[in-house]
Formats: sequence, C-alpha cells, structure tokens
Amino acid sequence: RMLPSPTRNGANMAAASERAAAVVAAAQLLLFTLHGSARAEYFSSLLSFNGNSHLQKQGCVTQSEFGNSEDFVECESSFLNPEDTDCVPRGAPPCEPMPSLDTEKILSQAKVLAEQKRFPFSTIDTNTNEELAFGYALIGNSLYDEAIKHFSALLQGNPELVSAIYGRGIAYGKKGLQDIRNAELALLELNRVIALEPNAPEVFEQRAEILSPLGRLSEALNDLSRAIQLRPSARLYRHRGTLYFISEDYAAAHDDFQLSLEMKKYQPIAMLYKGLTFYHRGMLKEAIDSFKEALELKTDFTDAYRSLGQAYRELGDFEAAMESFQKALMLNQNHIQSLQLRGMMLYHHGTLQEALKDFKGCLQLEPYNEVCQYMRGLGHVAMGQFYEGIKAQTKVMLNDPLPGQKASSEYLKVKYLREYSRYLHAHLDVPVTEYNIDIDLPGNFKDHWAKNLPFLIEEYEEQPGLQPHIKDVLPQKFESYSEDVQGLICTADRLGSLMQYATPGFLPNKRIHRAMGLATLEIMQVIQRTWANSKIRVAGKTRVMQWKDMFDIGVKWRRIADPDQPVLWLDQMPPQSLSRGFNNHINLIRGQIINMRYLAYFDKILNFIKDRILVYHGANNPKGLSEVRNALEKVKKVEDLLPIMKQFNSKTRDGFTVNTKVPSLKFHGKEYDGFTITITGDRVGNMLFSVETQTTEERTQQYHDEIEALYKDLSSKGKALILSTELGEADAVCNLILSLVYYFYNLMPLSRGSSVVAYSVIMGALMASGKEITGKIPKGKLVDFEAMTTPSPEAFSKIGKSWMNLKSLPASYSSLPAVLDTFPTKRTMIEALNTDTSSHCPKNS
Repeated sequence: RMLPSPTRNGANMAAASERAAAVVAAAQLLLFTLHGSARAEYFSSLLSFNGNSHLQKQGCVTQSEFGNSEDFVECESSFLNPEDTDCVPRGAPPCEPMPSLDTEKILSQAKVLAEQKRFPFSTIDTNTNEELAFGYALIGNSLYDEAIKHFSALLQGNPELVSAIYGRGIAYGKKGLQDIRNAELALLELNRVIALEPNAPEVFEQRAEILSPLGRLSEALNDLSRAIQLRPSARLYRHRGTLYFISEDYAAAHDDFQLSLEMKKYQPIAMLYKGLTFYHRGMLKEAIDSFKEALELKTDFTDAYRSLGQAYRELGDFEAAMESFQKALMLNQNHIQSLQLRGMMLYHHGTLQEALKDFKGCLQLEPYNEVCQYMRGLGHVAMGQFYEGIKAQTKVMLNDPLPGQKASSEYLKVKYLREYSRYLHAHLDVPVTEYNIDIDLPGNFKDHWAKNLPFLIEEYEEQPGLQPHIKDVLPQKFESYSEDVQGLICTADRLGSLMQYATPGFLPNKRIHRAMGLATLEIMQVIQRTWANSKIRVAGKTRVMQWKDMFDIGVKWRRIADPDQPVLWLDQMPPQSLSRGFNNHINLIRGQIINMRYLAYFDKILNFIKDRILVYHGANNPKGLSEVRNALEKVKKVEDLLPIMKQFNSKTRDGFTVNTKVPSLKFHGKEYDGFTITITGDRVGNMLFSVETQTTEERTQQYHDEIEALYKDLSSKGKALILSTELGEADAVCNLILSLVYYFYNLMPLSRGSSVVAYSVIMGALMASGKEITGKIPKGKLVDFEAMTTPSPEAFSKIGKSWMNLKSLPASYSSLPAVLDTFPTKRTMIEALNTDTSSHCPKNS
C-alpha cells in the first residue's frame, strides 16, 4: 500500500541504488507496494548470478553486490555451481573485494574450475576447458567486457562451442543490469544454447532471470516451468514462486514456496515469501505463523521481524507490532524500512512525536526518502508546527519525476497538503464559527484533491504563504488545563475509544479517538441547546441549527486530527463533478488480493447477489429458474459466481453488476439506489469484486430530503423529550437518530471519514436525549457496512441497539465545560489533541 519512493534526480537515483541492496529487501518492498519502480528494482535483483560460489567452497564469504553476506543464509542460482548448495558457510572469513583480484589469482581460480569441470557444458578437451574456465573466472570477478572478448575469440574458432555461447550470454546479462540492450544480446545467446542443448535446465533458468527485468514474466515463468520439468529443485520452485508473487498470483506462489520448502527445509527467505503470499490474501494469522517459522530458521532475520510487525499492524495489534519492529531495529538500527514502517504506524496510532523521531532517523540515513520526507512534513503540520512541516513538504515537491517515470503517491499529494497547510495556518487563531473550509477552498482544488489527481488546476491561485506573526502551536501540558477541562479531555478519550472497529485493518488511533470523543461531546451540547430553542453560529452567521450542522462538528474534528485526508462534503464539489457522479469506491477482491477489512461481509453480500440473480431469472427466464437455483446453492464463494453467471446469461461476458435498494420512509413504497456491487474478470484468479456509491446531484437530493424529514421529526420529539419523562419518547428519539444516520451511511456524502463522523453523531445525539452508549462495536462489525447491507432503517436500528448497551446519561456530563467555548480555534483544538494524558486519564479497557 505505501512504501518505496520512485527515484527522481541523480542523487536520488544513487540513494535508490542503495535501497535495492538485497533480494530480500526488494522482495519486502512488494509487501507494501507494487509501484512500477519497485517492480523494476525487484526484477533487477532477480538477475542474481552468484559468480563467487566457487570461492565460497574454498571457505570464504563474499560481499555480494546485492548486500552483505550476513543478510543471506541461502545461495541463489549460479551457473558456476549446478548443484544447489543453498547455503553460506557460517563463520567463514571474508573474501577479498573482487575488482582487486589480479591475473595470477584469476588464473588460479580458472585452474580449479577446469580441473573439477565446475562450469556448464564442459568438453572432453582439456585445453578447451581451461580456456572456458578462464572466461567464467573473468565473469566471477565482474570483468564482463573481458569475458565477452575472451568467449568471442573462442567462438571464432568454434562457432558452436556451447559453453562459450552460454558464457557470453551470461556476461551480457550481467552487463544488462546497467544497459538493458545487453539483456537482449544475452537472450540471443541463450536462445542459441537452447537450440543446441534443449534439455539443459540451467539455461532455461538463466534465460528466465534475464526475461524478468524486461517485464516478460509469462515467458520467464514458462522457462522456469520447463527447468522444473527437466530437473526439479528447491531453488527452481523458489524462483518460480517469486515470479508468481510479482505477478500477484499468490496462490500459485504459495504452492511453489511450499514445494521448495518440502524439498529443502532450511530456507528462511522461502518461508518469508510463503508468509507474504498469505498476507496479500488477507490470511494474516497464517502469515504471522509463517514469519515466525522463518525466524525459527534464522533468529536474526531482520526482514521477517519487519514483516511480522506489519502483519500485526494490519491485525490492529499495536503492542505486538511495536515489539516486532523494535526487534528488527535492535538487529539493525539503520534498517531504513523498519524506521519508515514503524514511523507510519506510530503516526496512524496517533503518537506523532514518536513518529517524527523515526522519520528523522530515516532521513538521516536516506535524505532522499520521499515517504519519510512526506510523513515528516505531515506529522509537523498535524501537530501545528507549520514552518517545519512546509519545509519538508517543499523538499518532496522539488523531486520532480524523471521523464516517463510515474509520480509517487507522496508527490501527487504533497501540493494539496501544502496548500491546505497554508490555509490552516492562516486560520489558526480565527474562531471556527467564523469560516467554512468547504466554501473557502476552490471547487476544482477540492475535486482534484478528493480524487487524488495530479495538481493540474487551471487558473489556481495559491494560498498565501506563512505569515510570520502567526506562531506555531506550542506544546500544552495537561496539567496546565483546569480540572474541568482535564475531565473533558479524559471523557473524550473514553468516548472515542468506543468508536474503534475490532476488525483487521483498523489500527487504534488515540488522536482520532480524542478528536471524535470531543466531537461527540460538542454534538451533545449543541443539540441540547438547540432543543432548548437556542441558535448556533456557523460561517459567521447566527441561525437555527440544521441537520448538516450536527455532522459538520464531527467533520471539523476529523479534519484537524489528520490533515492528510481530504474530509470534504461531496455536494459542495463543482457542478460538473457532481453531474458526472462522484464515486466512493472500495475494492473487496482484486485478483487474489483480499481487502481484509470487509472479509466478514463477503457471505452477506454473496447471499444478497444470489437473491438478486434469482429475482432476475424469475422475471426473465422462469423456465430455467430451478436450474439456476441449484447452481447457486453450490456457490460458496463470491469468486465462483462469475462462471455461473456466464453459464446462464449470455450477456454476462466479463462481469456483471448488482444494485442494492434503500427504502424511503418519507414516500411509502419508493426506493433509492444504494450501492453497486461489481464482479468482473475472465477467470477466478483474475477478478475484481468491488462496491461503490455514486454521489450524483439527483441521488444526493433524494437522501437529503429523507434526512431532512427525519431531522425535523427528531427536533420536534427532542424538544418534547426535554419536557417529558416518558420512556417511549426516548425510544422514539433513539430510532429517529439511528434512522437518520442510516441514510447518511448509505449516501456516503463525505470524500473520507463518513463512518466515524456518523458514529459521533449517533453517540452525541443519543447523549442529548439522555442515553449513553457504553457497549463497544462487536468484533468484525463495521457500522457503515451494517447500514449499507441492512434492508431498512428499522432493521439497522435494531442491530445497532443490540450492541450499544444504552444506559441513562450520568448527571456528571451536565457539569462538563462547553467544548466549543473551551476550544474555539484550530490552535486550541490542536493543543488539545497534542497534549499527553497517558499518566493522567484512566486507561480504556
């Protein structure tokens, strides 16, 4: 999802070269991203001719061009070593650097190779073997041009000398890492060898390793499969599994890594890769088990600890993830990716100060690391340190992509973040009731930002630069707040923790918890005043409260908690954007990549699709309905639906869509479009299963009418509730609140954050009615998906109340200070989010 940064200029390219140091490190990049640049780095590392394996047999360990020998306990393929040694002798002395070897030593090495015939396609002629061995010794010492000249001279005398053709091909392949044209020359030579020796597995393997960096994966896979047919080995299965992994065929990759491990148990790298195949398919517990097995094989395996940390992070287990990252950094305190990943986890856990330390350490080791630079800028801005934040953002902006290079996600986002940071800074001390971000920010800016488009906005006028008289936000000690404000913040922490999803993929974020807890309390207080006939102040005007104002309180706090994410009202986008429709899109399955956050809803969605298919065939093909029903009963997974649909509906070529419907309470019998389920693909392993809501002007107005009617009824009953003690009134108000939010969830009117904003409204409005939610959201439940997959607001209300454990609101809430008066500006809001309560507030269980 997020790690490597594409290289940009000369210095950055040098840094990138260091980042691609090891096969394992390059593979690890694939755990978190599949950017083109990352793939290119990985492909190049596959061309891993280990020309020094003959030296290893003599008892020394080389510093390979892909990293230090201590990082490896497995040998990669080597044409000099047809036997699969798969080892590096432990405790062996270091070898001399290869470029320093003189002619006498090269001749000595060649003599050993010739005597033992430890090179491919040796002949029966001793003199010829000595000449061939000398060429391979040149390759082993990285003297590729000399090797090419030597083999070419041999081929002038014997054009079909297979070993010389092969050796020249290998030498070209090694040069191909710097000049891709040489890889093509290498392929020509290897093709000649295969024509002459069609049953030599090492040639197919070597050709596969040259095809890989050219992006010709299917051909490389075919070559490895042919090599396996000729002579299966643990190494070949591992290599083919690696290519399947790059191709995102994780099931096939898993099978190959498993076969490799069955043939040779001691392979930490293969075990690590096996874990990664589980990770990408959403099988986190199996991934964790595999990473632990890799660590049993190699206790100082830094990359396995890092992967283990990332898997625990995805499970939402912050403590276990921290322990794993810590162990990785204990083994190597300069492990850049561990610093980067831990820093990102700390940021998304709400521990910004600690996150900044990791990003600083990352940049000290690798100044051109775009991810760490971006996150450093983001962290500073989130804490109100705008000068440092914008300085870091500007450094990212200066890294323009090279011609033909795809811009990184950080580069795409940073200009939006800088503009938004400037806006926040300019309004740092302005009361939040006196301005409106959705109105102030230009429409095209918001549209491009929400859609993560390149910053190409016509006639855009930049936000003013930082104004020196507006100072950064200073640290605020918790003790400096009065006791009642301390109580307010501690209460917010507790309330916010009740919004946490106990589902893989959702890491607890203390900063979001506090922000949304404060939003909940402010919503409660504002609604109570409104029901007592008070007005509110919005965007510099005093008026009667509207339904959107409740949600805007949640939006305000959600925005300031994490400025990285554009939390924007979609109905405030430019008219042309709304006319085309603004989609909130979620991939549930893409190929074999499973979105683990929504795994618990797959069966529910599957059953809904089956029902819709039966309804469709009942109306259009009643005679064949029984056959369709029997076929659908055998379908147990979403992936198996596509072949069934193709079988019974000729119109289903590469996919189909199913729409959910949301019933109207205002107009009996009327239904609105809910979300669209799409399944496309040409086979089970190559499919897209997604859901999306389309925010068009017409659909938005339909939902607004529904919410407006419910809010009007809620206001009326809320005012009556203040004067009444009837339990029935309170229950009616509860149902109205949940029904109103049901339509909000199905509309999904925000570019980000709709779910937590809506839940803060549920909690705050219920508290205004005298009811407090004390129950946690059940494991595996997502409130937004509960609403979207539930057929009616009444059913959603029933489900929600089943876990909320509603109790009477304690009287202590009435003595809390007003949130809006206590934190009236962005500065005071950021101060509240920054303050450390760890040794003051009770811990939330």
